Formats: sequence, structure tokens, C-alpha cells
Amino acid sequence: MVTDLPTRAGRSHFVVCGDDSLASRMVEELSVRYGEQVTVILPSAQRGHGPIMARLPGVRLIERADLDQHAFLAADLPSARALALLRQDDLGNFHGALRAQELNSDLRLVVAIFNTSLGDRIRTFFTDCAVLSESSMAAPSFVAAALGEPTPSHVRLAGRTLYVARRDDAGTGQVICGVAPGADGGSPRLTAPQDASSGLVLAAADGTPRNPLARPRRHPLRAVARMFRMLFWHKFGVAFACLIAVLGVGFVLLTMVPRYTTADAVYLTFLDAAGAAVTGPQVSTPERIAQFLLTFDGLAFLPLVTAAIVGARLTGSIHGRDRPISDHVIVAGLGNVGTRILGQLHDLGVGVVCVDKTENAAGVPLARRLGLKVVIGETYREETLLAAGIASCQALVSVTDSDIVNLETALHARALAERPRIVVRLYDDDLAERVQKTVGNTISRSVSYLAAPAFAAAMLEHQVLRTIPVGRHVLLIAEVAVGEEAELAGGRVDDVHDGSDVRLIAFRHRGETGVDWSPRPADHLRPGDGLVVVATRAGLSRVLARCRPR
Repeated sequence: MVTDLPTRAGRSHFVVCGDDSLASRMVEELSVRYGEQVTVILPSAQRGHGPIMARLPGVRLIERADLDQHAFLAADLPSARALALLRQDDLGNFHGALRAQELNSDLRLVVAIFNTSLGDRIRTFFTDCAVLSESSMAAPSFVAAALGEPTPSHVRLAGRTLYVARRDDAGTGQVICGVAPGADGGSPRLTAPQDASSGLVLAAADGTPRNPLARPRRHPLRAVARMFRMLFWHKFGVAFACLIAVLGVGFVLLTMVPRYTTADAVYLTFLDAAGAAVTGPQVSTPERIAQFLLTFDGLAFLPLVTAAIVGARLTGSIHGRDRPISDHVIVAGLGNVGTRILGQLHDLGVGVVCVDKTENAAGVPLARRLGLKVVIGETYREETLLAAGIASCQALVSVTDSDIVNLETALHARALAERPRIVVRLYDDDLAERVQKTVGNTISRSVSYLAAPAFAAAMLEHQVLRTIPVGRHVLLIAEVAVGEEAELAGGRVDDVHDGSDVRLIAFRHRGETGVDWSPRPADHLRPGDGLVVVATRAGLSRVLARCRPR
């Protein structure tokens, strides 16, 4: 079946292959935000996200089970500007890209890949190809949310590094613009640099050392107490502590003997513990008691060491499988996204406990290789969460492929512990917003929502330079050329600012390669000038329209 919509004569279009949430959001970005014509090839227009895409303006659907030559010709691929291959199959996407290149050698290709090492090799087969991983793009945002950071993004642009930070963490001279949360969880608002109402700012790094993931320093006494708890708060630790205490009592008794110096007392303590006690009529009562205690203490010490070694060989730790752990992050769901989250957290030096319902999950081998604790069980069950240490963790990240499982895991976790941050993966935007408002200290993220703007940007590579995730939304950094007779041609630099949706951050004069990071508000704009803006998705679509030739 082909659903046709009127097309504009002579206008190139985009082709998207896929029917999942990523494809749907990407098509929405291209059609609604940027006003592009999009053709979607999908198995069925009645299933999956087909009905949602069918309602979008400028979109036509083509039902094809396979991405063969007939499907591409039906989508008029030879005249397309770019092709996105988003189906859940690396080999199928690669095969489709090879077929597409035969029909249109100048085609821009955007390929979703799940095996990132394979993706690096696939790129070399094509002249103009972007290979992107949905999970790789979304994982940093989940990690930042779990660690309580505002954003994971650092963007290198035209010789400068930009980053989003709390206003107090950036110097006044570094601030480019303010970033304020949107009303009712909507898109973030951009404000003037000096507007103190925005808690976050987009800043330019100036060489000042900073660590965006630095945690507050812990009190030294608490660190010592935590160390002792880790060493002794288990069955072997308690036994060792008792034996050490007996050694201490024996040593004190030996120091009470007048003829022994402290060095003699230390020597005799270990000698008696080894079973070589010297007896005789001259031995005093304190010394006899010390010999008795130390001899039996030494006899118990060797079997305990043997048991600890055997336990370590069997369980991987002298603590056993129920060893105490605290201040860690629980990652529930070890699929593609969960695997990347646990890897990044481990690289940052954060303790991780992994949870999945099956031993065959994609991330289990990596977790085992990194020596992380893995709990096998349904993520929403109370016993599973308790085994993962929900009561003492700093955050729980639930990223299974089911909204209901993630929601149930979050609710059960919150019932068991009030302190941890809870980060959940939810596909349904309305549900995600309401959960975030209702359940305390809970953050929701959508993988496809975070990744779709980057995929759309790859299709429109000449416009969007970078995307910055902020909360559940994204900001886009783009360079837009002022067209002949465009609305902004002849205007001033200050005219580019569009309410809270667009801020001009740099200016490139026509014919020049350098970027002016401090444009004067009264400077006039000429056709061919380049405007570097940071904008919301809606704001970028408006500034593109104002820069197009009339």
C-alpha cells in the first residue's frame, strides 16, 4: 500500500526505513520541525508506529517487507537527498545501504547500528555515510541523571568547547546564555547571560580546571567507618575481628609482666600464637593467661584463613555474594542501553550492581568481565531489589525494553527506599512527564526522544552542528546561512534572538573562515553570512524559515 500526499515540484525528499519509536520521532523532526517531505518504507502502515507517522504532514508511507530495489524505486530513491536505515538489524541495514548506493551514488546515508565496532567498518564502504548508535547517544544522559548532573555534554565547536553547567559552577565571563527549565516539563528556555533566573547556563570553557562529575568530599571519619564496615561486617570479618581482639588482650597481659619490654611482649605474643609458649615455675599468672589465650587463638586462626581463601575462590570475594555495598548505582536491564550505561559508570569509577531477568542478557558478559555484581531476577521484585542493595545505593536506572516493567521497578524501589535517585526509561511521553511529577526524586528519559534529533541532524548535516541533551529534551547548535532576500537579510544581529527559543552565540561573516564569538548587537546581516545559534527544536525551524530566500 502507498499513502500519497501532494508533493512540491522539484523539491528533494528524504527516505526513512523503519517503524519503531526512533523512526517515528525522526520523521516527526523532519516533517514537522523542518517542513521536509519524507517517504517512509515500513512493513505495515497499520501496525507499530505506522498510524502515527501517517498523520504527520508531508509524509507518505510505502509498505514493503524487504528493502530491495523495488521498494527503493517506489520511494523514488534516485531523487532523494538522504536515506535513513533504522531497522533493528545491522546486516539488513548494511545490505540496504549497498543497494541504495547503486541507485543513487550521491545519496547521504544515515545508518542505525547496534554493534559499534561493526559500524566503524561499515562507514568505510560509502562516500557519504553517518553511522549512529541510538543507545550510545542516549546512555550519557542516563548516566548524568543517575549521578545528579545537569547534562553530560561537552561540545567542541569552531575552536571552543561549550558545556552546560550550573550557574554557580561557571565564571561570569564564560556564560554564553542561560538555560531555564520549560513550563510543565516542556522544552528548556534560553535566556540572556545575565538573567539569574536560569539555574543552568551554556558556557564556554576557558582552560579553568573543572571536573563536572566531581562529588562533594566525604568526611574522613565516615570514609574510615565505611572501610571498617567493608572489612569486618560479614561472617569472616567478625571472626577475624574476634581473633585480633584476643591477640590484643594477650599482648596487654604480657606488657603487665615487669621483666618484659614492649618489644619482648610483641615477640612473645606471636610466639605464643604460633604454639611455642615457654612454660615454667617462673611464669606469672598474667603470662599464663596470655599464653592460654594466644595459643588457642593461633590454633583457630589457620582454619579461618583457609576458609576465607576457599570462599574467595568459590564466590570471587571473601565477603561472599551478600557482601555489603553502598553509594552504588543499580542498572536494571542489561540490553544495548543498559550495557553502555554500566560501562560508562564503571569508567567513571562509580560502583555498579547489574540486574536482569536472564543470564543471557547482552550486558552480562561485560559485567562479569569488569567484576561487577550481577543479580539475576525480575527487576521489579522486592527480593531482587534488596539483593542489589536498593537501601544503600545512590541511584537506580531502569532501562528494560518494557514501560510497565520500568514503572513497576521504580515504584517498588521508591517504596523500599526514599533516598536513591530513580531514572526510568519510558517510551510514552505523557506517562513519563506525569511519573516525573508524581513520584519523588524520579527522572524519566526516552532513548528515541534523545536520539531522534541527532539522527535528523545527520540527515541535515549542513544545518545542525551538535545536539545537547538537557533533561528530557535537547538543544541544537546550528549554523544557518542568511539567504538572498531572506527576512533577516539587512537586519541586525540582535534581531536573530527569538524569545526564549533562539540565541545567537557566534557570527561568521560572508567569505571568512573565522567565527566571531562576540558579535555586536548592532552589526548588520548580509546574504551569505553564517549565524551560529543555539535553539530549541521549534526555535530552529523558525530561524531556518527566516533565513530562507523569499
